[in-house]
Amino acid sequence: MNSITVDLSCDLPTQLPDHTQLPCENGTIVKNFQEHPQSILLTESIWSRLQEIHPDQQFCIGQDSGIYWRITDPPERGAEAPDWFYVPDVPPTLNGQMRRSYVLWQEFVAPLIVIEFVSGNGQDERDETPYLGKFWVYEKAIRVPFYGIYEEKKSSLEFYHLIEGKYHLMPPNERGHYFIQKMGVELGIWQGTYKNVELPWLRWWDVDGNLLLTGEEQAEQERQRAEQERQRAEQERQRAEQERQRADKLAAKLRELGIELDE
Repeated sequence: MNSITVDLSCDLPTQLPDHTQLPCENGTIVKNFQEHPQSILLTESIWSRLQEIHPDQQFCIGQDSGIYWRITDPPERGAEAPDWFYVPDVPPTLNGQMRRSYVLWQEFVAPLIVIEFVSGNGQDERDETPYLGKFWVYEKAIRVPFYGIYEEKKSSLEFYHLIEGKYHLMPPNERGHYFIQKMGVELGIWQGTYKNVELPWLRWWDVDGNLLLTGEEQAEQERQRAEQERQRAEQERQRAEQERQRADKLAAKLRELGIELDE
């Protein structure tokens, strides 16, 4: 049998590019005004929980940032840019620099969770076309354990769990949330006001169903608690003053009757 030798060296670059050499944007305009505050809300409210999970500070969060998973020409074709993603057990910076993108052949650790915010009809986020569709890339190429598709217009969240290389749609729990055991949190829809906008926002809860608050919300909660304490203290002062006035009136009445009270 004749042997065939195939030389692949011409197909591979001599040195793989890193995050400083790859494009960090493709010129795409953000679809709507909600995407930016929604990403901030997810990051701010989970931050204190991530500090507990990672006391060594070894984690990073990407917001509308590229994840490079293969080498292509142009480079952007080999990347997906989720609206929000979290990667555990990696340094927050590389060589003292903020990442311009997340490069799998440089990092090796896949994100634990990726979330896409639907702004169209949702076809792009559910596209299973090999090598091209987002759903296929997250499931088969990057192999993200948890993938969320959030549709603000429908007030809905589809949440998938990677099991044996295939995404399975997770059922919500009794609170309508999706539990992520490794993070010790639940993800779901919260109807409320954030940054002066009333919407069904995507948010985190702890395992007991308590909403995880942003720093601003915690400060407002403390302000309200302090105000309630001030009001209670004022009510106690007023009651004490009323008691003092009643005692003074009683003492004056007794003196009119010729009865002197001991000091």
